[in-house]
Amino acid sequence: MLNFRNVGLRRGAEPLIEAATTSLFRGDKIGIVGRNGSGKSTLLALIRGELTPDAGDYQAPTNLAIASVAQHVPQTERSVVDFVIDGDVELRNLEAAIETARAASDGTQEASLLAEFEMLGGYTARSRAASLLDGLGFDSTDIDRPVNSFSGGLRMRAALASTLMRRSDVLLLDEPTNHLDLDAVLWLEGWLKAWTGTLLLVSHDREFLDSIVNRILHIQNKKLTDWSGNYSSFETQYAASRAMASAGAEKQRRQAEHLRAFIARFKAKASKARQAQSRVKWLERLPQIVAQQEEESFDWQFREPRKLPRPLITLDDVAAGYGERRVLEKLRMSLAPDERLGILGRNGAGKSTLMRVLAAELAPLAGEVTVSPDLESGFFAQLEVDQLDNSSTCLRELIRRGGNDVARWSEQQRRNHLGQFGFRGERVFEPVQQFSGGERARLLLAILVARRPNVLLLDEPTNHLDFDMRNSLLLALQEFSGAVVVVSHDRTLLRGICDRFILVANGRALEFDGDLDDYARWLATDSRASTVDPIAHRPITSQSASARRDTKRREAEERNRRSTRRAELRALETELPLLVTRRADLERQLANADFYQSAPGAEQRRLRKEHLALVAKLDATETRWLELSEELASDSG
Repeated sequence: MLNFRNVGLRRGAEPLIEAATTSLFRGDKIGIVGRNGSGKSTLLALIRGELTPDAGDYQAPTNLAIASVAQHVPQTERSVVDFVIDGDVELRNLEAAIETARAASDGTQEASLLAEFEMLGGYTARSRAASLLDGLGFDSTDIDRPVNSFSGGLRMRAALASTLMRRSDVLLLDEPTNHLDLDAVLWLEGWLKAWTGTLLLVSHDREFLDSIVNRILHIQNKKLTDWSGNYSSFETQYAASRAMASAGAEKQRRQAEHLRAFIARFKAKASKARQAQSRVKWLERLPQIVAQQEEESFDWQFREPRKLPRPLITLDDVAAGYGERRVLEKLRMSLAPDERLGILGRNGAGKSTLMRVLAAELAPLAGEVTVSPDLESGFFAQLEVDQLDNSSTCLRELIRRGGNDVARWSEQQRRNHLGQFGFRGERVFEPVQQFSGGERARLLLAILVARRPNVLLLDEPTNHLDFDMRNSLLLALQEFSGAVVVVSHDRTLLRGICDRFILVANGRALEFDGDLDDYARWLATDSRASTVDPIAHRPITSQSASARRDTKRREAEERNRRSTRRAELRALETELPLLVTRRADLERQLANADFYQSAPGAEQRRLRKEHLALVAKLDATETRWLELSEELASDSG
């Protein structure tokens, strides 16, 4: 249906895509992936008819109906439900024709048009629009409000709903999940899976792509390559192709083999708890993640916090809200340095309110919030990104917001730090105003890292980040020794980071006894009307003051024990690849016939002895790694 023959696309004088040749067919669901700035959005602009190829030939059928979400935030006083119905242009044109026939008193024409109106589903248009808005997180009582009365994020959701309302042969979506909560992402995923047209989807959400697409177009180094299957299938094929072409293929093979052996033994021995199994699923993708990570140039590591007090933050019967309106009540929780906590809940349930309480940006309406004197929090939110000074440079923003440590750094230290986040050379002097959303997010993360926080509060941190940056963030968070609390629609991030979840619903924050698959099933129930949640029914703390003190003491002892085991596990994970590499080196030497001709007998005996000792040490180290992995997986389950 869409044919590309040696197509070239430019942005100014810079070529983005060269000699692209492929064909897209009716009913294909295609994921377009590549680094930020590689040309994904430019390719969509070509298909929309906004551009012509700078080289080659692009062909599409005439009268092809293409739907695409406008990139600007809609500005209108129309009600949001009418704005969404406007997306059905054919229906709106028919309504105008009916009014014209009525004005002309042409009853025959009006009757014919009304029959066509019924065939097009005109009488159900409002209910269809309301269903789209409901799925994307709008309350049913708000759909008659003007579009301009909503936040920018909700207006972008309305624009998405209007696009889905349109009758189209081809649907183009460019990062549609950036303004969505997890519940809306899950709904959109189901809608797109059921849609029968041709879909071209730009996204950096691995699980979202995996569930929907059957082909991948990958843009890299100005080349467009076509891969069959979903994103995970592409990732595996791509890693294999790189391993074959890479000079370091043997090293990568040994690392992947070592990881697979660990995974096999881990799966065999780990408990069957749902959380443990979720982590196993993530581990199964780790070889592909590592293979892709080798290519990228970001090296994000959160600096070791100065102190790790226990607890960091305690909420005791806290109520939170705005003015007279209470959003959350009876919040009871204690946050320790080794916590990995995911916050779940529908749009508007109060997730961001809880995060703002933890970040001390919102004072409690009742109850008590106790923070350690040594608390150093790092809060990442989209509002924080917007507060970057557009007239400043990333170097000046790092100095302005990076804290006392950065003030004492030399300029070279600051530039080295920014270089780890992709700001190299003269880029550190470029105005923030010129930065993309992904670059702004990277800059804010660089500033957070420089402050050496002991708790990270991350509200949708992966918006605008591409796969490489998301992988870097995930792996850095795995190694972070402080606490992490995250709100995200990125299930790969949640599965890879979080040991437990809290559900915000019905004005409460409750322990969620399940994983993300259970959460998806909970969302599928009539959970909005439910006053007692079927899965998450336990308050985080519901004891007397005396009992809570005893519980906190026991929890502190357990956290200390877990923290020690985590530290030992990290040390083993650092040591094991070194042992594996040394063993492989020794085995290559001992397998080389020339070695026995040239090396003295004493040297031969020494290497055989070292090899035997190394094999024994590696076996003991792997056994201990497995023991610790099982213990920690059991604790998190």
